[in-house]
Amino acid sequence: MDDLTVLPIEAELIRSRHGTLLREGIPHAPGKCAFLGDEGECRIYPDRPYICRTQGLPLRWFSEDRAGEIRERRAICPLNDEGPPLESLPEESCWLIGPVELELANLQAETRDPDESRVTLRGLFDRAR
Repeated sequence: MDDLTVLPIEAELIRSRHGTLLREGIPHAPGKCAFLGDEGECRIYPDRPYICRTQGLPLRWFSEDRAGEIRERRAICPLNDEGPPLESLPEESCWLIGPVELELANLQAETRDPDESRVTLRGLFDRAR
């Protein structure tokens, strides 16, 4: 869970709404999400990332790269990544992201480079110090 990554636009939302936590709080011990509190609660629940909202389902979506080619992409929460590689799962075993979910990707594309590197949740604490 330490290497859970989010889109840069999601990281910016967390930074903008949870600055005090990032400056003064302590990330949860490695091995669990950095944003878990002492009681196991999510300290950023209203602004939790999309991967958390999908509860670790294997996700599948299509996007256009800079060359205009449509590519399939897949992702899953690291807590649920045991088993066969995502690429080997049949299409019907993945949650196909539809138009509503793609709005997040569109926001990312409008505000930043859509291929920009993802941000680790634990790294958000490090950047604030």
